[in-house]
Amino acid sequence: MELHQLTDNVYYFQTSVNIGYVQFTEKTGMLIDAGLEDQTMKKVLKKLDEKGLPLTHLFITHAHADHYGGAAYLQKNRQVYTIAPGFESAILQEPMLEPLYLFHGTNPIPEWRNKFLEGKPIHVDLELKGEGVVERGEIQFRTIALPGHSYHQFGVMTNDILFAADAYFGKDIIHKHGIPYIVDAHLTLETLEKIKKLPCKGAVPGHGSYETDFLETIEENIKVHHQIEAMLFTLITGESAGVPFEQLVTKACTQKGITIRNVTSFMLFRTAVTAYLTKLMKEQKVSFQIRDNQLVVESSFE
Repeated sequence: MELHQLTDNVYYFQTSVNIGYVQFTEKTGMLIDAGLEDQTMKKVLKKLDEKGLPLTHLFITHAHADHYGGAAYLQKNRQVYTIAPGFESAILQEPMLEPLYLFHGTNPIPEWRNKFLEGKPIHVDLELKGEGVVERGEIQFRTIALPGHSYHQFGVMTNDILFAADAYFGKDIIHKHGIPYIVDAHLTLETLEKIKKLPCKGAVPGHGSYETDFLETIEENIKVHHQIEAMLFTLITGESAGVPFEQLVTKACTQKGITIRNVTSFMLFRTAVTAYLTKLMKEQKVSFQIRDNQLVVESSFE
C-alpha cells in the first residue's frame, strides 16, 4: 500500500481499491472510502499516524463491500464522523441488502454472505440527498453524483482533485473485468460524459492510478461499454427466436473470455448484463418475452 501526495493536503492510498485522504486543518482530516477489510484499515491508520495526519471524518462513495468493508473497524477504533449518499446509506447500515438484491430477494445462504458482497454494518452520521457542497465545521468539499456503477454513488471533489470512485476504471482494470459491474448502462455513460466536463486537474478512480490527463482513460471506458452493448445486441439479433436470458449471460461471458468460477460471480455478471439490456430496452431495440416458460430476449426489429 503506497500513500501518494497529490497536493499540499490531498493524498490517496493506492491499493487494489483506492482510498482517498484530505487534510482540512491541523486537526481535521477525512478518508474517502475504507477498503475491503480490517487489515486494510489497520495499514491506513498506521500510515496516517506515522505521518502525523489527523483523521476525524469518513466519506463512503457507495455501498459496495470493497469500498466500505474496513469502516466498521475504523468506527470501533477512532471517533469519526461518517458521511454517505442517502440511498447507499441504507445498504451501509443493513449490508445484507446487497446479497439480497443480487440473489433475487431470496434470503441469502451463508456462502453468499461473504466479505466481497457484505461488509460489516456501520453508522452513518450524515446522509446526503443530493450532490453539492458539504460543510461541517472546519471541513468543506464538493460531492458529485456519479450513478451507474452503483445506484447513488457520489464522488468527491477537493482542491481540484476528483475522487471518482467506480464511475470509471483504469484501462487495464476495465479490460481485465471483461464485463464491468454496473447497475444502469445509460447512467454509466451519462456519468462518464459528465466527468469529462468537470473542472479538475486530476482524477483518482476506485481501481487504477491517479492521472492528470484522464480523458483518454474515460474515453476507453466509454468505448468498452459501447462494445459490450453492441456485442449483446449482436448475440440477440443473431437468433431469430431470441435468446433465453440465462444463455445470453453465458454467451456474453464466453465471448469475452470470462470463466465464471462461482455462483457469486455469475450473479454479478448477470446483473451487469441486465444493466446493458435495460438500456437497449429503453431504446426499444430489444424486449423480454416469455416462451416455453423461459425468459427470452429478442430483437424489437423484424
